[in-house]
Amino acid sequence: MKRTIDTIQVGDTATFQKTLTESDVYLFAGISGDQNPAHINQVEAEKGIFGGRIVHGMLTASLISTVLGMYLPGPGTIYLGQDLKFKKPVHFGDTIEAKVEVTERMAEKNRLILKTTCTNQNGEVVIEGQAIVMPPK
Repeated sequence: MKRTIDTIQVGDTATFQKTLTESDVYLFAGISGDQNPAHINQVEAEKGIFGGRIVHGMLTASLISTVLGMYLPGPGTIYLGQDLKFKKPVHFGDTIEAKVEVTERMAEKNRLILKTTCTNQNGEVVIEGQAIVMPPK
């Protein structure tokens, strides 16, 4: 079923879950050009505040985009904006669940405001924020 502004209600939710691996981090580093030692150099990362390598924050946040583009609202969604707060580091092997929840509908403008949250396998919030999207017509 195609999800449009007319079929989406405040309170609707959708999730996507992925275990983030070392391979994911190296692929993201290559694609994005972000080769910060905190992500790809264990020796240097051990000197940092997290004591080892961590997953890129934007790689983790990209799971939100998966939810928006594939599940809620779904294919054809246009991502207009996103506020993010990075709350905790994500470590290699963490399983992250990205969740979106519709908090506001602006039917006359074909816009949705969504609460966006990423949690790890321990239920700890690693990213929280808000997105604005244009669902498909």
